[in-house]
Amino acid sequence: MRVVLQRVSEASVTIEEKIVSKINNGLLILLGIEANDTFEDIKWLVNKVVNLRIFNDENGVMNKSLFSTQGNAIIVSQFTLQASTKKGNRPSYIKAAKPETAIPLYQEFIAQFEIQLGKKVGTGVFGADMKVALVNDGPVTIIIDSKNRD
Repeated sequence: MRVVLQRVSEASVTIEEKIVSKINNGLLILLGIEANDTFEDIKWLVNKVVNLRIFNDENGVMNKSLFSTQGNAIIVSQFTLQASTKKGNRPSYIKAAKPETAIPLYQEFIAQFEIQLGKKVGTGVFGADMKVALVNDGPVTIIIDSKNRD
């Protein structure tokens, strides 16, 4: 399971010209689910993301987490995060989980995230053609892979 976190001052997800999620001050989380991901990957990754200290404290130092700031989040499923570009110029998505595996894991990631954060989060719609807009604050962009916990 792989996430791209972007600290944002605002973000939104639009589908068919309708805004389905919109936040200020928080994280836009792009989530790529691999075929062999498990609930353990979800638990570890949710805990890491919710508690990652990437928000500024009163001294301008990145010392606060999404949880401690009670920031907002949008979680968007993005299978292309599992792309392999080793061969040729066309990415392979063979590692990406099929919808029958990915949808329940995506839904569980959202549920666990809301439990840990203590509030609802925005989402995209699995498999939809989405337009994701954001203002990256910092900019701060971090990639975390649950299979690489070093």
